Amino acid sequence: IESARRQIQRAAFLEFRMVHPESAQRVAEGIIDPGYEVLHEERTDKDGVKRLIPYLVKKEPERGLTGKYLKRAGVSRNPLTNEPEIHFELDAEGAKLFAEITREYSPREGREYQLAIVLDGELRSAPVIRSPIEGGRGQITGSFSVKEAFELASVLENPLEAPVQLVYENTVDPTLGKDSIQSGIRAAVVGTIGVSLFIAIYYLVGGIVANIAMLLNLLLLVGVMCMIGATFTLPGIAGIVLTVGMAVDANVLIFERIREELASGKPLRSALAAGYNKAFGTILDSNLTTLIASALLMKLGTGPIKGFGYTLTVGLVTSMFTALLVTRLIFDFLLAKNLIRSLPMLQLIRPTKIDFLRWAKPAFALSWIIILSGLGYGFYRGADVLSVEFAGGDNMSFAFTKKVEIEQLRQSISQLGLGDTVLQYQKDPGTGRETLRVVTRSLPGKNEDAAQKVEDALKTQFPDAGFQQLSLYKVGASVGREIQRSAIIATLLAMFGILLYVAFRYELSFSVGAIVAIVHDVLMTTGWYFLAGKELNGTTIAALLTIIGFSINDTIVIFDRVREDLKLGVRGTFKEILNHALNQCLSRTIITSGTVLMSTLALYLFGGGVINDFAFCLLVGIITGTYSTIYIASAIVLWWHKGERPKMAAQVQMEAAA
Repeated sequence: IESARRQIQRAAFLEFRMVHPESAQRVAEGIIDPGYEVLHEERTDKDGVKRLIPYLVKKEPERGLTGKYLKRAGVSRNPLTNEPEIHFELDAEGAKLFAEITREYSPREGREYQLAIVLDGELRSAPVIRSPIEGGRGQITGSFSVKEAFELASVLENPLEAPVQLVYENTVDPTLGKDSIQSGIRAAVVGTIGVSLFIAIYYLVGGIVANIAMLLNLLLLVGVMCMIGATFTLPGIAGIVLTVGMAVDANVLIFERIREELASGKPLRSALAAGYNKAFGTILDSNLTTLIASALLMKLGTGPIKGFGYTLTVGLVTSMFTALLVTRLIFDFLLAKNLIRSLPMLQLIRPTKIDFLRWAKPAFALSWIIILSGLGYGFYRGADVLSVEFAGGDNMSFAFTKKVEIEQLRQSISQLGLGDTVLQYQKDPGTGRETLRVVTRSLPGKNEDAAQKVEDALKTQFPDAGFQQLSLYKVGASVGREIQRSAIIATLLAMFGILLYVAFRYELSFSVGAIVAIVHDVLMTTGWYFLAGKELNGTTIAALLTIIGFSINDTIVIFDRVREDLKLGVRGTFKEILNHALNQCLSRTIITSGTVLMSTLALYLFGGGVINDFAFCLLVGIITGTYSTIYIASAIVLWWHKGERPKMAAQVQMEAAA
């Protein structure tokens, strides 16, 4: 890791300069010609004694030949001395320049010329040009160790010619990474098994068909991720678990529609066709609105967040394919072979006639009181609500063999002058492993090497504790501000995209209701997050964008049923139609929210690490999103039209009368 840091930060400016033809004589006489300077080459004798050989070389590279023309570099051993050498190859333009130089300065009239290879202002070697070199290949010799030679060859291939500063670093110990993978897989398995069992028991034959589609969905998802060369991260595994939970929604929508058609007296084949046809529009709308959020995660996210976005996007597409096409093909096959004559299903929730909107105003007011309380507490906490990912700083975790009191640690760290530092012991709920977490904030010109100072202090002052760094998350203040900006832009763009899509598919009042509900869900989740004492980080933003997708998904299902009832000319006031739609979809809402909650609870209990915060956000967001569909989105639409039917309903009635 330290070698990687050095290579990244080192520029390695390579130059090819000509040595003065009378270098030895001029150096001995102390004569330095204009445009020349004295550089020294370090050589090691056979007895191990190092000597410095002076050369008078040009200050500028010959014909502008520098490392920018370097194509590749590697390490080999000299067959005579067995010493490591760096061999390099120039690109076509560099090879042309190299050939011209070696051709011009080939030995003639008993005079030999030397070409100095200068790296970062230091003379590495000054080989004699024996003959023209047409292939653009050469080697750098010197007193290199094998490690130094490989590092130098790697650095030479760095296209940067100016030093860089390390402002972002995320380091994970292999054992911690292995634990995280095991936790993520365990959460995925538990979540998938739980959802599969529920669907199979509740929908019987239909549930088995849905589980076959779900298994194929997982295979397609993993296959596509492998095909595009994606790397599976812990949030990526979380995306798979969430995809499993949300994929159930499409099957639930279809099965509940089939149930309604069967209840109306239609034969099984007709009920299946009608169920799929009526569910198609709702599934398409709900998935497309969720895709808006996941696409923004891919575009604007970084690292694990981008991985989560890829997983969720691919998962939504494959789940639509398997739910709409694969399950339909299986049912058609079973009907053609006369293997099923009915489609029995359990029904825990019977048709209801609840007046949901009766409590809309007090519920609306209570929601915003809770939101203001949570956000107010967040402002009271101040900068503590922002993780180092947003504020800049170092977030370190250490393993230990002996626990040291926090006060002793605080006294030791406070002497380093790093400003406010957070120290706490944390127990991973997924692995049961306890670690020490140390967080330092960015201070201009002071905390550049905070992580190294903390590690050195812990190991020096508490040698018996056996502190060992497991992970380091280092973010410069400028990078933190950029991540904040990207997160805000992603959230605003997601809501704007959803606003346009819903307004296009429905009408403005429905769009406004959906957006107000989304804002409510994001603020409510954030408020509870602050009240729980947690910090905002990149994974939290991924969770909030997922909540946006889930919230609009639930809202679209209700709005689609309202639009259908209005177009069918269902009698009653607009409030009664809204209540009727909410009651019609109650079974679907409870089952879908319940299965997603089941998957998310598996993440929360078994995921561990950063996934714990992600799952906490989702748990709050799922409950809030289900509630906001009824008491925020539907209420806004009702108040927008002042209790009157929307114009599209009146237009349908007029057309029917005509």
